[in-house]
Order: sequence, then C-alpha cells, then structure tokens
Amino acid sequence: GVVEACLLHMLKRRAAGFLRTDKVAALFTKVGKTYAVAGDICKKVQELLQQVESRKNQPNGQEPLKRQGSTTSKTPVLTPQAIKHIWVRTALIEKVLDKIVQYIVDNCSKYYEKEALLADPVCGPILASLLVGPCALEYTKLKTADHYWTDPSADELVQRHRIHGVHGRQDSPSKRPALGIQKRHSSGSTSEDRFAASAREYVESLHQNSRTHLLYGKNNVLVQPKDDLEAIPGYLSLHQSADSLTLKWTPNQLMNGTFGDSE
Repeated sequence: GVVEACLLHMLKRRAAGFLRTDKVAALFTKVGKTYAVAGDICKKVQELLQQVESRKNQPNGQEPLKRQGSTTSKTPVLTPQAIKHIWVRTALIEKVLDKIVQYIVDNCSKYYEKEALLADPVCGPILASLLVGPCALEYTKLKTADHYWTDPSADELVQRHRIHGVHGRQDSPSKRPALGIQKRHSSGSTSEDRFAASAREYVESLHQNSRTHLLYGKNNVLVQPKDDLEAIPGYLSLHQSADSLTLKWTPNQLMNGTFGDSE
C-alpha cells in the first residue's frame, strides 16, 4: 500500500489513463510496453486475475472437471487485500519490483509531474534502493489469518516429558501425569543427569513463550508461600504480551531439576 501511494503521487493523467479506475494497473501496463520486465508482470497478473474470476464462476468454488485432481495447476486463493495490491504484490514476489521502480525513476518525465515523489532526484532513487531488500526475500509461505501459532499446554508438555523421560511410567494418556521430578542422589548416574536436564527444559519451556516478550529476569528472588514457612528462592521473570504484563516465578529447585522432599 505504501509503495502504491508513492507510485500514484502526482501521476500524469495520460499515464494513469483517462477512463481506468485502477491507476496502478494503467501505470504497469504503460511501462510494460517499453520495459520487458514490467511486461512479464502484466502477463502474470492477467493470468492470476483470470484464474480468480474463473474460480468465482465455478459452483461452490470447485475447480473445472478437467482440472480436478491436479496439484500443479490449482487456482491460487487470493484474499481481497492481495487482489487490491496484486500489481505491486506480484512484482514483489517475482523479485522485480525494485527494477520496475528504478526504470520508472529513470524515465519519470514520461509518467510524472515535476513535483512528484518519483521525479525527485533524491527521493526517487532512495525508494528504488529501499525495495532491493524486500525483493531479495523468498516469499514461499505468506502469513495467513491463523499464522499465530500457540505453545503446547502445560499438560501436553508434561505428557511429552513422561513419554520420553527415562523414569517415565506407562500412565493413562487421559490422566494428567505429575511432573515427577526426583531428588538427585550422590551417585551421579548419567540417567539421572539426563532426567534432571529434561525437567529443567520443561520448566524453561513454560517460561519462554512465542506470544510474549521477556522483559526482565532475575534469579534468587525470595517468595514466602505461607507465614510459617521459610522464604524460597526462585527465578522471577516479567513478560509482555499484546495487552498485558505477566509476572512468573519458579522455585530454583524446580528450575535445577532437584525438587527434593519439599512440597
């Protein structure tokens, strides 16, 4: 959308087309007549629009019979936002948007007024150079409405630990298993070391979350659960999400995998 706003700034009427409502399409079409790279984008955009239109004409959004079962020629599903910016979007995915904008800047007198952004001797080349980075990326998997993935629940993490842990019991999967952290003995066996490390990874996984940002962390923060109990040292962390701040605290014994006999 920002790139389109720059392309449309003080665009000449003749370049935009007198009767065309889509001025970006008119600009790309006009540039494509003299620049082969832009001409290829025009062909690809027309093909995409035809496929989207044919998809709309099919009952219940089904493919034509001759194309059913084909995986290579499946019609792409474009959102209304993608169709709205399909010209810039296609050029960006094909990694030629920077080249097209640079060509327009080099020939700005054909398409823009003297006061236009792309006609400016400084701003025009800067815009073209800024697009080099985005055009170098591989847009193989674009974000969708459900791209925000969530962490596994604590119950699932514990079950995974029980399945792969060396001391795990064959508990029923429907019953929530206990954390099962055992006290490390002086024998220093390798199996117990692995178990303690696995327990520590489990606790750390509860603190690290893809949806929150860790702002602050401090170890050996004392917390007194009850008046008649001694204060327990633990790890305190402050997390920021989209709409809230969260404090988390975990005992050091649990973080280290040496829970001992205390409750």
